[in-house]
Amino acid sequence: MTTATLGGAVALAVLAAHLPPDDSTTPRTAPPVAVVGPPTTWAQIPLYQETVTLLPDGTRAEVRSGTDPTFLAGSRVLDPAAATLAQAFGAPSAAAAATSRGLPGADAAAQVQRDWLEAGTVPGAGSPYEPMARAALLDLRTLLLPGGAAVAGWSERWRYVWPRDAAFVSVALARTGHVEDALDVLAFLDGVQAADGSFQARYLPDGSGPPDDRGVQTDGTGWALWAAGLVVAELDDPAERAAAAHRLHPLVVRSTQRATALVAGTGLPPASPDYWEVPERSLTLGTVVPLVAGLQQADRLLRMTGDVALADAAARAATRSQVATIREFGGSGYARYAAGGHADAATAFLLTPFLRAPAPGAHDAWLASVPTMRRPASGLAPGAGWRDDGVSWTPQTSLYAWVAAENGEPGLARGWLDFLDAHRTTAGSIPEKVLGDGSPAAVAPLAWSAACVLLALDALDTAASTTTPHAAPLPR
Repeated sequence: MTTATLGGAVALAVLAAHLPPDDSTTPRTAPPVAVVGPPTTWAQIPLYQETVTLLPDGTRAEVRSGTDPTFLAGSRVLDPAAATLAQAFGAPSAAAAATSRGLPGADAAAQVQRDWLEAGTVPGAGSPYEPMARAALLDLRTLLLPGGAAVAGWSERWRYVWPRDAAFVSVALARTGHVEDALDVLAFLDGVQAADGSFQARYLPDGSGPPDDRGVQTDGTGWALWAAGLVVAELDDPAERAAAAHRLHPLVVRSTQRATALVAGTGLPPASPDYWEVPERSLTLGTVVPLVAGLQQADRLLRMTGDVALADAAARAATRSQVATIREFGGSGYARYAAGGHADAATAFLLTPFLRAPAPGAHDAWLASVPTMRRPASGLAPGAGWRDDGVSWTPQTSLYAWVAAENGEPGLARGWLDFLDAHRTTAGSIPEKVLGDGSPAAVAPLAWSAACVLLALDALDTAASTTTPHAAPLPR
């Protein structure tokens, strides 16, 4: 067995002992590990870059794929003395241009990033995962632009702010001790949100609006509320917590009003694209559950600001929508659509830290989804119905690692973390995709994946130090 497949195999071996029973008399074993040699049907996608680097003048630049960059210790700042500098930027002329923009001040820029790391915590410190955690933190910091724009990646097509990705980034920043940065990310979402509480699919990092006509994606409203609740919960001081809740109040009010309106009546919102980023005619699990999670957090946040009437409305809407979700999706084992269909990674949203309490049958459905979503390199696809091209997606794999860590499955969490650690780029960044042959592919780093890795490690740390999982809800 190769290193590339070991982590996923460990996760699957642990999973085999946890899957719900069925009527088969055959002993349950882990599915086979990756096959040797990619079929011609497997996707062939290049790695767009090794990582993103910070220049001393504050600009960012892609580090060319195929290089092994040398950074100044504890930073994402390239070492000006390294022999690979020109290669990392693609050509000697590019390196010279970068130098003229401020690489002589690299030491000072690197120290700023080191100070930032020291101001927070590194989850997984002292474990084999510490290098991955440090790299993920530096990648999130480098992808966080002035004004709170947390871009998904630095490749041109990813250099936008997706509300759902930004929500996860804000929670990861808060749980690693960078609450002010997390609040800045949420303040950016507050600034771009429409007056009716809706969010477009993505936004330009200058906050001027969407880059295209993808349109509204309903889950963004739920994710913003959910993240606001978890970020505020990280503040131990009651006065600071109250101040943060008041700071986020406009975002919370607009989002709550929209979410309650969306689930009025039947408890279910209209169909909308979700994290799959494709048009939908039928409601998906990935659209409705973020609204439930967000409304549950809104209930607590609004009470902190004295907005009791709206808090009561949020609580009623959350209950109504959760009951409707269980009624409509539970019968299919929480498949992607209420009418049934394939398993979907959104099953993870039915568990903590998304909902206050797991939906009935959700834990078993979540475990059962894994073999159907597994890909040759032992990572996961967004769903069992996703195209069968051999590609593992790190956002979903890292999401499952976090959910496993939060829900009493540390063996599964570590297995998926091993997989992610084994498939980082030469610069240590987590790519968006891993091909069937184990090669990292597409954009690197991807902020959503980096955030979930940090959150998984934080949850493992918390579980190791206490007997209680990391508490998501805010205190009343």
